[in-house]
Amino acid sequence: MRYCGREFGNDELACIRRLAAEPETTRREISRRVCEELGWRKPDGGLKEMSCRVALLRMQADGLVRLPAPLHRSSNAARSTPRSPQAEPRAPLLTAAGDLRKLRLDLVESKRDSLLWNEHIDRYHYLGYRPLPGAQLRYFARSEDGLLALFGFGAAAWKTAPRDDFIGWTAHQRQARLHLVANNSRFLILPWVRSKHLASKLLGLAARRLPGDWHARYGYRPVLLETFVEKERFLARPEGRNQNRGFAPGFPGGLVRLEGQ
Repeated sequence: MRYCGREFGNDELACIRRLAAEPETTRREISRRVCEELGWRKPDGGLKEMSCRVALLRMQADGLVRLPAPLHRSSNAARSTPRSPQAEPRAPLLTAAGDLRKLRLDLVESKRDSLLWNEHIDRYHYLGYRPLPGAQLRYFARSEDGLLALFGFGAAAWKTAPRDDFIGWTAHQRQARLHLVANNSRFLILPWVRSKHLASKLLGLAARRLPGDWHARYGYRPVLLETFVEKERFLARPEGRNQNRGFAPGFPGGLVRLEGQ
């Protein structure tokens, strides 16, 4: 049976049940030890603990394992995102993208920046804020005029037929190489920013910047960027297309070949 992209047989389930039955253990400790004993690691060699925790919860829901009670009964979905003056609406910005000075992407690295990113997404993105799964990078897009937009990149969708047909890989190849696809899970141009061609310009900046930042944090470079679009809400795609950007038939979004790949 498969959970979070990994096959689990009888021996693996027996290992998990043994670890979960040890006295005074915690869910965090179980996930860490399961990853160690099963050799479940990320491409950079780190343990895939978050994927393991999700898999363990699903196994418990399916009646396959019994986990100890959680130490803290809280959920990310139930947490309120703090509000601050830094995320209050600003005056309309109508400058075309080509006229914006010192347009750049700033990587979210500090706790303060992380909270500010979360707040903007929660307040102004129609999907709201939720933690990104797996490997991830977040950015602020700024110019001399201030904050313009926000990006969030995370793990790719496990399976989507139009993308997989477009790439042409087998199920085995997808399982081995899916980490080389990054998902643009959040892209928010702030509602008071009305800058012509800004979306395409920022996507171009992100496609050039992302591989190096990803390699610096995770030890490998993604080669493809996927993005999904809710067609009923967004009728138009970002202006402009180049040889690195394509749309797979039936795919509700786009695929971008990352710079240098």
